Amino acid sequence: MALTGCAAEAAYEELLARSKAANHTLMEECWITLGALRSRPDHAGAEPATPSPAPAGAAPSSARPAPSSARPAPSDAGPAPSDAGSAAADAGPAAAETGTDVPDGSGGSDVLAVLGRALVRVGTPRDLARCLLDHLALPVGAAAVMIYQRLPAGGLELIGHAGIDDVFADLWRHVPPVSGVAAGHALDTREALWLEDLAEDSKRYLPIGGPAGPWLTRAWLPVLNGDAADAVIGVLRDRPGPFLPDVRELLRGAARLCAGRLRAFAAWPEPAVAGAADAAEAVVRTLFDALPGTTLLLTPLRSPSGEVEDYRIDAATAQAVDTVGRGGRELVGRRLLECWPAAAREPLWQGWLDTLTGGEPYEGEPFARQELVAGGQELSTYSVRAARLGDGLVVTWLRHESSDRQEQRLADIQRLGHLGWATWNLVSRETVWSYQVYELCGRDPGDGPVRLAGLPKLALPEDAPGLARVVRELLTEGKPFDVPFRIRTAAGVRHLRLVAEAVPDAEGTPVQVHGFVQDLTAQRSAELALVESERAILTQHGILQAERMLAGRLQHALLPLPRRPVRLAGLRVDVVYLPAQSGIHVGGDWFSAIELPGGDALFVIGDVAGHGIDAVATMAQLRFTAKGMIFTGSALTDALLGLNTLLLHSRDTRRTATMVLARYKPAERRLLWVQAGHPPPLLLRRGEPRYLDRPRGVLLGATGTPVFEEAECRLEPGDRLLLYTDGLVERPGEGIQEGLERLAAAAATGPGGTAGALGPLLASMLEGERRDDVCVLDLRVPAQPV
Repeated sequence: MALTGCAAEAAYEELLARSKAANHTLMEECWITLGALRSRPDHAGAEPATPSPAPAGAAPSSARPAPSSARPAPSDAGPAPSDAGSAAADAGPAAAETGTDVPDGSGGSDVLAVLGRALVRVGTPRDLARCLLDHLALPVGAAAVMIYQRLPAGGLELIGHAGIDDVFADLWRHVPPVSGVAAGHALDTREALWLEDLAEDSKRYLPIGGPAGPWLTRAWLPVLNGDAADAVIGVLRDRPGPFLPDVRELLRGAARLCAGRLRAFAAWPEPAVAGAADAAEAVVRTLFDALPGTTLLLTPLRSPSGEVEDYRIDAATAQAVDTVGRGGRELVGRRLLECWPAAAREPLWQGWLDTLTGGEPYEGEPFARQELVAGGQELSTYSVRAARLGDGLVVTWLRHESSDRQEQRLADIQRLGHLGWATWNLVSRETVWSYQVYELCGRDPGDGPVRLAGLPKLALPEDAPGLARVVRELLTEGKPFDVPFRIRTAAGVRHLRLVAEAVPDAEGTPVQVHGFVQDLTAQRSAELALVESERAILTQHGILQAERMLAGRLQHALLPLPRRPVRLAGLRVDVVYLPAQSGIHVGGDWFSAIELPGGDALFVIGDVAGHGIDAVATMAQLRFTAKGMIFTGSALTDALLGLNTLLLHSRDTRRTATMVLARYKPAERRLLWVQAGHPPPLLLRRGEPRYLDRPRGVLLGATGTPVFEEAECRLEPGDRLLLYTDGLVERPGEGIQEGLERLAAAAATGPGGTAGALGPLLASMLEGERRDDVCVLDLRVPAQPV
C-alpha cells in the first residue's frame, strides 16, 4: 500500500501475484516487501538496515522494478511526522478527503494507504502509537492509543502510547496475568474486542484506566503473527456510540498494517541513549547487584490527585524474590503490588507513606518467617526499614541475628508475662535488675536496684515479715521460695510474686541468687471480683428461691387442681397444669372451669406475661374478676373489656395477658366463646382435627380501645375440645404455626376416648426441658348411646 498507493485489497492481490511469479510463499513475499520498505530511524552514525535475506535464487526486493503505477517510496532522510498535518501533507488528496467519519466507497482504503506510507518512518512503538492516533483521530474519533505486548512470564507490558500522560502510563505499564482484562482477552481469543457500553462491559472486563476514565468506548485489536498474537492495540474514544462496520474494518486493517512494524521493533531494539540519567541507573543497578540481603529502590506512582497508588521497582538485589519466584533484575520496572500484592494491606505501607511525607526513616515491628537454611527449615526474624532517597525509597529487609532474637524474645516474654528478672551476687554484692522489675516495683532506675535483704522494706507492713522470713531461709539454708506480697506505688497497691533460688559453691554456701518478679494485680483483682460475684449470686439465688416458693404456694392456693376428671354441664373436663422446668420463677398460666347458675358452664384459660409473684397476683385478679363478671350476668365481650380496663389501670405494674373465655349451654350443646390474643381452641370431630376460627380480639392491656367479638360453635356427641396455653406448642427456633400443626397431628393420632388421654398427648408434644408453663383444658362431649 505504501509503495503503490493502492487499497488494502489491491495490495493483497499484488503480493499474491508477486509470490506466484517468483515461486515464493505469500509470507516470504511479505518479508521481501517489508525488507524493501523498512529502514531504521536516523541516528548519528546509523547505517541503513539490511533487508531480510531472500530465498536462494531470488533477486533482492530492492532490485525488483516497481510496477508502472507505483509511486516512489517516501524518503527516510527527513524527520518522522509529529502530527496529522504532516501526515496529510504526505498523503496528498487522500488525506484531504478524510472527514470525521470513514467516507463511503474507498475512503477507508485511502486512510490505510496514508497510514501505510506514514508507518515507514516510525522507529519505536511509541512513535507507532502516535502515528496511529494522528491518522485515526478524525476518521475513527480516537482520543488515545495504547499498545501492549505479552510478556514471556505472563501479563502485559505497555510498549507504546499516545494521548495519555506519563503518570497514567506508569500506573498501567504492567498488567499482571489475571483474568478479566479486556486487552488480554483479545490476545487470548485472537479476535477484536469492541467495548461500546462501559457500564455493562465493566461487569465482565477490567477496563484499563478504570470505569471512571474519560474514554467511553474502547476497541482492542490483536496484532496477528501467523496463528499467534503477541501484541494488542487499544483505540480509546471519548465519545459514546458503537463502532460502525466500516470503522471496525478500518481498525482491523490498521492492526494488520502494524504487524510488520512491530516485528521490526522486536528485531531492532532501540539504541540506548548515553546520558547522565542512564549512566546513573546503570551504576545504581550494578551497586544493587553487589549488595547483600534484600533491598529495593522504589519510586512512588501517584494518582492525578497526588496519592501514592503503587511503587515502581527501579533496582533490586539478587536476594529480593517476589511471590512468583522472580528476583533481582527481573523485578526492575515492575510495580510493587504486582510482585507483592499483600503489601498494601500491611502496616509497612503506611510507614512508607509517612517516610515519604516527613522524611523520617521507618522501621517496622519484627516478624517471623520460615526459610530454608543449610537444607532445613528455620524460623528467622526480620524487620523492614525504609529511608527516603530523593523522591523515592530504599527499603531493606533486615535479618536479626540469633543473639538479637534471643534478647528480643526475652523482652517480649517479660512484657507479655508482666514479669522481670533479677540477679543478686552475694560475693561481690552486685545486684542487677531488668528494666521490667523497676517498672513493677515503681522504682526509678536511677536509684539503682535493691539488695536481697532490703526487699522486705518494699512490701506493705503486714506482708513484710513473711517476705523477710523466706529471704532469711534462702540466705542461710539455700531454700528456694515462691511468695506473694504487696507493695504501694504511685498507681496504688500492686500484688507481686517473687520466685528465687540460690546457686551454691562447692561447699554448699549460696553465692548467687536468681529470681523473677511477676505482677499478679490483674489476677488478684479478678479473683476478688469473682468472690464478690459468687456471693451476690448466692444471695440473689436465695431470694429468688424464696420468691418461687411463695409464688408457688400462692398459685396452688388460687388454682386447686382436681385429681381426676370432673363433669360440668354434661361435659367431662380434664385439667393439666405443668410448671416450667427451667428458671426459678413461677409463671402466669391459669384456668377456670365452673358451673354457672342455670346449668351453664364457664371455661377460661389464660396466660399473664412475665413470671414471679407479680404475675401470680395479676393472674388472681383476672381469674376472680372474670368469674365475678360472668356470675353477675355480663356478656363475654363485656367481661374482656372490663379485664382490659383492669390491666390498663393497674398502679403497681403494667402487664398484658392473653385469654380464651367460653360459655357452654348444654341444652343446645352450644359453645359461645371470645378470645384476647390467645391460640385458638382445637376441635376433634370423628378423629379429624380442626382449629376454630378466631373472632376478633387483641391482647389484654395493650390498648385502651380494644374490639372483641363473640363466636359460636355447635358441639356434637363424641366431640373433643382442647383449650391450652402457648407453652404447649412453642419450641425454641420454631414458629407458632409449626407447633399448632404438631398439636393437631398428635391429637388426631392419640387415644381419644380413654381416661387419662392427656398423658400421651403431653408426652408427644413436650420434649426436653420445659421453658414455659403449660396449662390444658380437655373438654369431651359424651357419645350418645347406640
